[in-house]
Amino acid sequence: MVIENALPLVPAPTSVNMAVNLGGLEMKNPVTVASGTFAAGMEYNDFVDVASLGAVTTKGVSLHGWEGNASPRIAETPSGMLNSIGLQNPGVAHLKAEELPWLHERGATTIVNVSGHSFDEYVQVIEALEDAPVDAYEVNISCPNVDAGGMTIGTCAASVEDVVGRCRAATKRPLIVKLTPNVTDVTEIARAAEAAGADAVSLINTLLGMAIDVERRRPVLARGVGGFSGPAVKPVALRMVWECSKAVKVPLLGMGGISNATDAVEFMLAGATSVAVGTANFVNPFATVEIIDGVAQYCEQHGVDDVQDLIGALEW
Repeated sequence: MVIENALPLVPAPTSVNMAVNLGGLEMKNPVTVASGTFAAGMEYNDFVDVASLGAVTTKGVSLHGWEGNASPRIAETPSGMLNSIGLQNPGVAHLKAEELPWLHERGATTIVNVSGHSFDEYVQVIEALEDAPVDAYEVNISCPNVDAGGMTIGTCAASVEDVVGRCRAATKRPLIVKLTPNVTDVTEIARAAEAAGADAVSLINTLLGMAIDVERRRPVLARGVGGFSGPAVKPVALRMVWECSKAVKVPLLGMGGISNATDAVEFMLAGATSVAVGTANFVNPFATVEIIDGVAQYCEQHGVDDVQDLIGALEW
């Protein structure tokens, strides 16, 4: 794909009210990006007007820089991909100095994905960002690609309540908690996050997966396992969003295999207030705006004046 002298894509005008409220976060439309698939938007600036998205969700940030995992750390699979990046990032000071001012200058709504090796580190990252132009936090307690923090916190209701409670005490900004699908009962974790003060929950993060090189008789990824994402995970993600919509009262940010507008509408009908586009960004850099337009077109075709009327409208 070659783009020459083209302006970043923006959604087409529509008569549909596309605005939604995700736990206190006002979004001009229900589409954001999944953390780790869009960096902070700079790399996509030639393709998408970041200010036209419902929000930009940054790559996970820690207090200090993380090197990430050894290579190889990405592998293509049927209908998806495995990644074991390991939350590589340059740290919160770099985010504040470079990416956040850039997003602010462009008028983007910004969600910062917060990562940590410990409960204290999550809080320290939030405290460091309180004077920065941030609209909401997404607390990542669900990454399967780190050995401390991440999914090890998000699989236990007690630890979820602990870390979310500490983060809640550190900020008055909207607090979104990102859940792992790698649990027996995701609703138990969602209820724990809600009880501790989450304004919204996002789900799902990647499923834990593996690929093997049969010629070498070794794992394809250096770490052995990684996070599985892409179209193949959508039925699992959709089911978990539907389950959580019945278990908690806070709004949901749904994600997992969303590649087009029909996928996004499915998630909203299942109970999601907004959706995040992830792996699809690697295949089609225009995916987010195309999905915004497609959801608006769906509403127009079905006589829906307000996109919020889709939320939880699944008929049984």
